[in-house]
Amino acid sequence: MGRRSRGRRLQQQQRPEDAEDGAEGGGKRGEAGWEGGYPEIVKENKLFEHYYQELKIVPEGEWGQFMDALREPLPATLRITGYKSHAKEILHCLKNKYFKELEDLEVDGQKVEVPQPLSWYPEELAWHTNLSRKILRKSPQLEKFHQFLVSETESGNISRQEAVSMIPPLLLNVRPHHKILDMCAAPGSKTTQLIEMLHADMNVPFPEGFVIANDVDNKRCYLLVHQAKRLSSPCIMVVNHDASSIPRLQIDVDGRKEILFYDRILCDVPCSGDGTMRKNIDVWKKWTTLNSLQLHGLQLRIATRGAEQLAEGGRMVYSTCSLNPIEDEAVIASLLEKSALELADVSDELPGLKWMPGITQWKVMTKDGQWFTDWDTVPHSRHTQIRPTMFPPKDPEKLQAMHLERCLRILPHHQNTGGFFVAVLVKKSSMPWNKRQPKLQGKSAETRESTQLSPAGPAEGKPADPSKLESPSFTGTGDTEIAHAAEDLENNGNKKDGVCGPPPSKKMKLFGFKEDPFVFIPEDDPLFPPIEKFYALAPSFPRMNLLTRTTEGKKRQLYMVSKELRNVLLNNSEKMKVINTGIKVWCRNNSGEEFDCAFRLAQEGIYTLYPFINSRIITVSMEDVKILLTQENPFFRKLSSETYSQAKDLAKGSVVLKYEPDSANPDALQCPIVLCGWRGKASIRTFVPKNERLHYLRMMGLEVLGEKKKEGVILTNESAASTGQPENEVPEEQRAGEPNSPDAEEANSPDVTAACDPAGVPPPR
Repeated sequence: MGRRSRGRRLQQQQRPEDAEDGAEGGGKRGEAGWEGGYPEIVKENKLFEHYYQELKIVPEGEWGQFMDALREPLPATLRITGYKSHAKEILHCLKNKYFKELEDLEVDGQKVEVPQPLSWYPEELAWHTNLSRKILRKSPQLEKFHQFLVSETESGNISRQEAVSMIPPLLLNVRPHHKILDMCAAPGSKTTQLIEMLHADMNVPFPEGFVIANDVDNKRCYLLVHQAKRLSSPCIMVVNHDASSIPRLQIDVDGRKEILFYDRILCDVPCSGDGTMRKNIDVWKKWTTLNSLQLHGLQLRIATRGAEQLAEGGRMVYSTCSLNPIEDEAVIASLLEKSALELADVSDELPGLKWMPGITQWKVMTKDGQWFTDWDTVPHSRHTQIRPTMFPPKDPEKLQAMHLERCLRILPHHQNTGGFFVAVLVKKSSMPWNKRQPKLQGKSAETRESTQLSPAGPAEGKPADPSKLESPSFTGTGDTEIAHAAEDLENNGNKKDGVCGPPPSKKMKLFGFKEDPFVFIPEDDPLFPPIEKFYALAPSFPRMNLLTRTTEGKKRQLYMVSKELRNVLLNNSEKMKVINTGIKVWCRNNSGEEFDCAFRLAQEGIYTLYPFINSRIITVSMEDVKILLTQENPFFRKLSSETYSQAKDLAKGSVVLKYEPDSANPDALQCPIVLCGWRGKASIRTFVPKNERLHYLRMMGLEVLGEKKKEGVILTNESAASTGQPENEVPEEQRAGEPNSPDAEEANSPDVTAACDPAGVPPPR
């Protein structure tokens, strides 16, 4: 790898916005997610003030407020995941329990400020608070609130995310049938928003659309996997590529190989991050205009590559957490000048959001304070540092036609947020250097399948140089020729059917771990019929979408993807490094041969799998759910007679436990719950991750007080109030009846959990 190439990779790895409040362990910003403060340091940078005062990005008379806001700690913000059926229950729990407890609370004589909803975020699903970690530890009520936030974040029901970073996904205007590319996705908070939007209708287990989330940093891709896994979607794929040269992918359409174009692209590029000064304290000391000058070229290459892969009529959102026009309007203007994109007017799409329009005139300043107003005045010695694309267009008519005022710049003092820049671009026709390409997908499947595609882009591994992309040599190659050439290349290879392994090292350089292959289960595999019979799977079950992560030995885990991602996987294994995709739906029992089915259900994929299951379903009451989630092996006699009558005739093995809300009882939990369980000789147990257990218990109004690990009992306010010995004494004859319960080591772990894969660790075979 050359010196410049290494530099580009390093810049992407060290981008400031990488430390979003997306997850535990997400770097400095993640660790400080709820703290809202830093050690006292001098928050001054004269060059920064001089630069932005000269550019006039802040309205006259507001400079003092702008700087005061930058020196204040940033409020912590949280977002309730919007696609899960119980989002409303979480909101109800927050508003009517935790927030109410804070209303009259005082800590050290000071009244606690109650969290407030973000006025511009739909359905009150995003909130901000000034509570710091220090304050949270000073009061039992606040500590309870903090534990709730941590637990719900772990189970994927709440996402800790900076307010301004929620804006780009909202402006993408995603629909469930859209094919989406997130070009610089880690740590993944915006990606999770996109996944939620795909699953807007929870009655559809497999939306037609999907999200391909990419990041250049291999290690951070595993953080991205951890974030996405919380949402248990079969429509997400994590890949590891340099965004500026991310390969064009192929899909099979009616037996023809065509190139994949995306309906929506999120282009949240690496930036200097001066909009994050309220959280990233180092920016005060390290800020210089050189950062922007060095990143401008990379940002433009990434945006250009995104524009190339966007379908005609599609929407791309370009965003940075920088206020600098060199990284913002200059990139947009250059992109508009050489392509068939135009800026969309989104002024009325987020009512309540305060923003400043993009500027149309700016200057370029070197790190030593020298200003240049246009390219002609730049001396030759500076040409490697300053490029012509950094300046506004000279032609006034062309500049006016660009409508740069449609860009959105978020200033920190307007709504107590970080600084941010967003531009929404719509593709009106194919790029000048492309011959032809498809129009935006409509809702009709026939329309989507009949789309025509454009030629492949630059060679993999080489960043796309915008000046070279405009050369006429690109216009001579037709889509049909490229598609046929790709098909011939594949036919001449030695690829095994249904196996998607890592790309060959000769074609591209690989970094990080070598991933296990993705192997789809063949139609005639003897493994599937017993599963199909045991769970009475519907004929519509998409068995072709089942895959494993091994080509040899026993298949331990079965995963599932949507048919669209299956199409992408099978046709691109040699060009794409896939880190992870699919959700776990079945796990092999350690002694599966003793039961009618060797595989038990996995909680991770139960909401996707449940619509296809017609057998071994036990409908349970809310009281039953409480018992099942707080006791490890409750006897049948402890459950309701209705539950016992359904369970008594079932053979031992995996079962589905379904709770249906009673609309006639508004005080009861009003969202459906689906749990994986095990029907033993005389008892039923659940296989649910600990944080998910706690989540359901809280939704049912129970306060979790602790846990007796030896007995496997979770203590709640109800169980603590009751008298008597723990209800988990399992007699020897029962244990003798279940000598080989499923995945014994896993089942007997302290958390009694089929836990999610930890960040940084590939899923088990």
